[in-house]
Amino acid sequence: MRVKENNLAKKLTRSKLNKQQIYDLFAAFHLSDPKPKGELDYVNVFTLLVAVVLSAQATDVGVNKATKSLFEIADTPQKMVSLGLEKITEHIKSIGLYRNKAKNVLSLSKLLISEFNSEVPQTRDALESLPGVGRKTANVVLNIAFGQPTIAVDTHLFRVSNRTGLAPGKTPLDVELGLVARVPKEFSLHAHHWLILHGRYICKARKPECYHCIIEQYCRFSPKTEQANN
Repeated sequence: MRVKENNLAKKLTRSKLNKQQIYDLFAAFHLSDPKPKGELDYVNVFTLLVAVVLSAQATDVGVNKATKSLFEIADTPQKMVSLGLEKITEHIKSIGLYRNKAKNVLSLSKLLISEFNSEVPQTRDALESLPGVGRKTANVVLNIAFGQPTIAVDTHLFRVSNRTGLAPGKTPLDVELGLVARVPKEFSLHAHHWLILHGRYICKARKPECYHCIIEQYCRFSPKTEQANN
């Protein structure tokens, strides 16, 4: 995978922003929200991993509602395995693709016990060896749980990176590598949270709210939207 990443890094689409504009963009995010947080609820690293696995093609709000009671009784791999597939499924049935996700949660819990001494691993390769864990999920866990400056590219972050011209790319991996190469080091830990939250609440899919965007002056999206008159 590293060879592939290195090859892709050499072919990155050029950013439409210069280094100073990129720095100023992230400085604006930092000034507005110095320590952004993800919106999934969890009680430890294991429950964070489970929550992120469950969040695929689901909203954080929906996942939080489903996991509230689940995490009260199963906050370790051992407890999750003891709970069993039927009860895990019952707890998360309000989430999309819940049957397959329940199987993944049970399987990854068993694998954590057998292969990782019941501890969530701290490398991307090891995390991706777990059922239901892809690159995006691994990056979220590495960032939030272990303080690694990873970039988890979801639909919001992908949209913002392309719209602004910050890190254009045709695939999530293109965008991820583009951001890794360009985000100033001092902002790298929180970069993915800033961009995801910005896409979720300001730079929305159907109509970006440019009229109260804190990075509007750096963004290459055109034409900018204006607030509708009441």
